[in-house]
Amino acid sequence: MPPSKKAAKAVTGKPTKAKPAETALPADAPAAPPAPPPGRRILLVDDDAEIVESMRAVLESKGYEILVGRDGNQGLLLAERENPDLVILDMMMPKRSGFLVLEKLRRSHPVPVRVIMITANEGSRHKAYAEMLGVDDYIRKPFSMDRLLESVRRLLPPGT
Repeated sequence: MPPSKKAAKAVTGKPTKAKPAETALPADAPAAPPAPPPGRRILLVDDDAEIVESMRAVLESKGYEILVGRDGNQGLLLAERENPDLVILDMMMPKRSGFLVLEKLRRSHPVPVRVIMITANEGSRHKAYAEMLGVDDYIRKPFSMDRLLESVRRLLPPGT
């Protein structure tokens, strides 16, 4: 099929008038949000979309950069690739449990990443196991966002 006339002109290299580039922004244009300071990147790993979105909204409103993994494998890959300052990790997830993710994180990071484990499980055995693996905080669902923020502030104090 022969090329169109426009395509033929573009291929022939016939000079065309270039439009001037607009580089200046209007004075009232909002600036791009600044990148979060170091110590402000949080990875949320949970398969419950409502919980993730609630945590994301609250944490982003406080200036944290949020990454999301929807299952244990995805969370582990993101933790390895993105090196977050804090991981908020659900215990019960598809593909790889929070315990298995925590074990792997503790073995693979020379400087341990801070981890908050969240769970709907009431058993004290699970909490004891998470603590043995080195979890920094353990929060039972349902929880208030104030409780979560308190833990995040304690583990990622300003200026870290």
